[in-house]
Amino acid sequence: MSVTLPPGIQPIGEQPERKRPASGGRPRPARLSPADILHVGSAGLRTRPLRVALSSFGIAIGIATMIAVVGISASTQAKLAHQLDALGTNLLVASPGQSLFSGDTVKLPADAAGRVSRIDGVEQVGATGSTDQTARRSEKIPAEENSGIAVQAAGPQLLTVLRAQMGSGRWLNAATARYPAVVLGDVSARRLGVVAPGEQIWIGHRSFTVIGILAPVPLAPEIERSALVGWSAAQTWLGFDGHPTSVYERSSDSTVDSVRNLIPRTLDPQAPQDVEVSDPSAALQAKAATEGAFNTLLLGLGAIALLVGGIGVANTMIISVLERRFEIGLRRALGATRGQIRIQFVTESLLLSGLGGVTGVALGAAATGIYAHSSALPWVVPSWAIGGGLGATLLIGTIAGLYPAVRAARLSPTLALHAT
Repeated sequence: MSVTLPPGIQPIGEQPERKRPASGGRPRPARLSPADILHVGSAGLRTRPLRVALSSFGIAIGIATMIAVVGISASTQAKLAHQLDALGTNLLVASPGQSLFSGDTVKLPADAAGRVSRIDGVEQVGATGSTDQTARRSEKIPAEENSGIAVQAAGPQLLTVLRAQMGSGRWLNAATARYPAVVLGDVSARRLGVVAPGEQIWIGHRSFTVIGILAPVPLAPEIERSALVGWSAAQTWLGFDGHPTSVYERSSDSTVDSVRNLIPRTLDPQAPQDVEVSDPSAALQAKAATEGAFNTLLLGLGAIALLVGGIGVANTMIISVLERRFEIGLRRALGATRGQIRIQFVTESLLLSGLGGVTGVALGAAATGIYAHSSALPWVVPSWAIGGGLGATLLIGTIAGLYPAVRAARLSPTLALHAT
């Protein structure tokens, strides 16, 4: 008797034989897709948010410190570079030195500015000359209390040569240079309590009218602390002998070195070694260089904080392995391989440290922005610092997660399930 079966149903004993893998071994485990790896790797983080926050905090502090140090340094150097671009590095200052034979301070010739202006490559020349007088707020203040303010004669071209700006009022001109008029540096004005042009101060034995106050002059801090009067006025009322004590000159960038060598011979052909020539921009360049030395120490401290954060991540991952032995045993019993367990915990470590790294970059950039805003600096955070910080967190996350991942993969499924 024959029985007709529905399509697709085979009689007992006639079921088709299951195909074995071509290799003849055990079935291959399914491969985890990137989405699966991310899902199982983030499972431990989603269930323990407080622990995740505390563990990633150490990484965040280290990265934030390093980003802030690099960012603040870059912002400061950007401001110095901007100042150097605006003020120029082609300014030289000639001043009298000590005589090699007598040891006395020599004098520059009265026509020193004219001599320097005739050197090939020189574009602008200005001069100042020191007097023995003091600047005081009034005649009732003793002459000894001069607040460290130097009274100097100044040529009309000095403002142009220094590329200085007037904070208020006006600079000396051909008319005011013959009368008792004075221009104060910004530091001198603060020390004397002068807030606006038109006020009177006492220089030597008579009053002078303040006609202007200079804005800060980074390349000539000595000018910021001076009271500047006209050349003729200084000779008339302050006993100035007409010999300049500083000659400021600007030359083309390509001739700076040659002009530096020619100035001493031009001002004193018989004893050029008695004339000193300095580069004011070197101070700003040295300041930029010293920033790097100090930042190295701070970067070292940030690296130590980052290392401590990495140890905290490793400790968190080890505790996570101990607490999740049942989960590990269950996954192994359901067919997860040791490699998949390792990938799970390394991914979890990378996510944990990466969270701290991203938070640290944000905190460091914010700290740099706050400092830059408060100090009137440009906000600069180098891209290499951000990339390096994130790369360091991933490296630390990988290293911190390796041992816990290997330890988790070695757990026996039977013992892990039995222990729970």
